[in-house]
Amino acid sequence: MSPEKQIDLLPLTDAPPLMERELPPHPPIGQPSNRQLPPHPPSGQPSPVGSTAPTQQPQPPQTGNRQPLPEREAPPHPADGTPLPNVWIYDGYAYDLTEFILKHPGGQFFIGRTKNRDITTIVNIFHPNPEKVKRRIQKYALDREARPEDIHPKYNAPPFLFKEDFNGWTDTPNYSFDNKEQLLYKIKARINKSDFKQQIAHQDSIFDAIGILLVCAYFATQWAFLDANSQLPAYLFIPAIVILRIALSGVGHYLIHRPQVGINKVLANIFDINYVPLALVVTDGHTLLHHPYTQSEVDIKKSVFTAILELPRYYRIPIHSFHKIGHLVAGMFLRIADLFLLTFKIGAKDLYGSWQYGVPHFLGSLGIHLLLLAELVLFMLHGAFGVWLIQFIITLWISTFMIVASHDFEHRAADDEAEIEIDWSKKDWAVEQIRNAYDLTMIGNKYLDCFLSAGLSPHRVHHVLPQQRSGFANILSENIVREEAEKFGITWVEPKNFFIERLPRLFNNYLAVPSRLAKENKFGIIKEHLHPQALSKTLEYAFKGWTGVGSI
Repeated sequence: MSPEKQIDLLPLTDAPPLMERELPPHPPIGQPSNRQLPPHPPSGQPSPVGSTAPTQQPQPPQTGNRQPLPEREAPPHPADGTPLPNVWIYDGYAYDLTEFILKHPGGQFFIGRTKNRDITTIVNIFHPNPEKVKRRIQKYALDREARPEDIHPKYNAPPFLFKEDFNGWTDTPNYSFDNKEQLLYKIKARINKSDFKQQIAHQDSIFDAIGILLVCAYFATQWAFLDANSQLPAYLFIPAIVILRIALSGVGHYLIHRPQVGINKVLANIFDINYVPLALVVTDGHTLLHHPYTQSEVDIKKSVFTAILELPRYYRIPIHSFHKIGHLVAGMFLRIADLFLLTFKIGAKDLYGSWQYGVPHFLGSLGIHLLLLAELVLFMLHGAFGVWLIQFIITLWISTFMIVASHDFEHRAADDEAEIEIDWSKKDWAVEQIRNAYDLTMIGNKYLDCFLSAGLSPHRVHHVLPQQRSGFANILSENIVREEAEKFGITWVEPKNFFIERLPRLFNNYLAVPSRLAKENKFGIIKEHLHPQALSKTLEYAFKGWTGVGSI
C-alpha cells in the first residue's frame, strides 16, 4: 500500500484510571445551557443538505443552545507518530474513556475507534437512554471544555476519504440534543415501550433465522453448480447466486450495526460477500461516520464512488471491475495485514482493550476473503471462470449502485459547490435523516425487498434508528416513525424503485458523463480516452486495487 493511502492512526498513550469527579452542574432538561461550546467557524462549516421532500407545513422546532465564539484556527494535521491526548468529546466537554474501552456494552471497537472525536451525536442516536450514558461516563470527565487539539483533523481515518481541507474540529456537525421535543425523542418514547420491544425482539429472531437459511442456500447453490452430477444450468445459477450474495450482504449490513461483541465480531464480516466493502474498515466509516453525519463533510459515503469519475467514461466498467478483482485476489489481504500491523504498532489495548478482543475481528475478515478467493479458484479448476466472472460483475455493479441509490448524492454536488453556511446546532437530527434518505423497493414486498436491497428498503427508519438489529425491526417501526414525522410537517414520500427510478439516473451520473480531465479541458470523446494523462490515470486506477487502495 502506498504511504499516502495508509490509515492514519496515531499512537495512543496509556492513562491511569481517574478518580470519580463531578462535572459542572448542568441545567434541568429542556432549559437553556449557559455553556459556550467550542465553535465551528463559518469558513469551515459543511455545505447544507436540501430536503428531498419539501413541504409547506410548519417546520420542526429549533434545537440547540450552542452559541458561536470568536473564530479560532483549527490545529494542523499532526505529524506521523505525534500522539494526541486520550480524549473523547461529549457535549463540548473532554473525557478520557481509556478505562471504559473494556466496559462498553456495545463492544470495545466503538470506544477505541472514536478516540479524538466528538461522540455527542453517536451517543444520542445509538443509545435508548443517553442521559444514563452521560451519568456513567461522568467519572471519566477531565473537568474542562474541549480544545482543538483534542480532535484528530482527519478522524484517525485515511485522509483520502475526505476533502483535501477537511478538519474534524471545524467540519463536524454540532447537533444539539438538549431539546427533548425533537423528533428522535418522540420516536424513542414509543419504540422503547416494553411491549413494543418484545415485538422487535421477535422480528430480530425471524430475521436471524432467515439469515441462517440464506447461508445454507448460498453453499448449496454453489455445490449444485460445481458438482459433476448436477444439472443446475449457468442461466439459473448466476441470478440465484447474485441474489444470495446481495441478501447476505444485507444480513451483514445489520450485523455491523449491532454491538461488536462475541461471535458477531466474526459474523459481521459477511457484509463483504458482495465484493464491495471491507467490514473491518466499514464498521467505522459506515456506522460511525456516515450514519451520524449524513450528507455532511464527515459523511464519507458521499465520495465513496466518485473516484471512478477520474476515468474516461467507456473505461469505467472494465477498469473498475479489474480494480475490484485486484481487491479480491490481493488488495483486501494487504489491507487486513496493514491494519493488523498498525494494531501492533499502536497497541491492541487502546483499540480493542486487548488482543483477546481484537483478534476475532481480523479472523472474521480474513475468513470471508479467503472464502471469496477459494470460490474463484474452484470455479477456475472446474473450467467455469466465465460463469464466475459474469456473476462477479453483476453482483459488484448492482451492489455498488445500491450504496449510492439510497441517498441523493449526485444531486447534492451543486449544493456542496455553493458552500452555503449551515448551523447544524439548530437542525433536528432525525428530521434531517428522513429528508436525506430514500427507501428502496425492488419487487414491492417489504420483507423480500429488505434482503434484495441489501437491507436498504426500510432505509429512512434505519437512519433514524441505526441501533436496531434487523431490517424486520425497521419495517415494524415504520408506522411509528412515519406518524411522528408527519407531526413535524414531514411528507412521507413513497419508496423509489431501484431499477426504474434510481438506476438509470445513477448510470447516467456515474458512467455516462465525461471524465473530470475531459470536462476541465473540454476534450472530445476520442481525446478523453486517448490523452496520455487519461491513460496514465486509467492504469494507476486499475492496479491500485491490487495494493488494497480504494476499498470501500
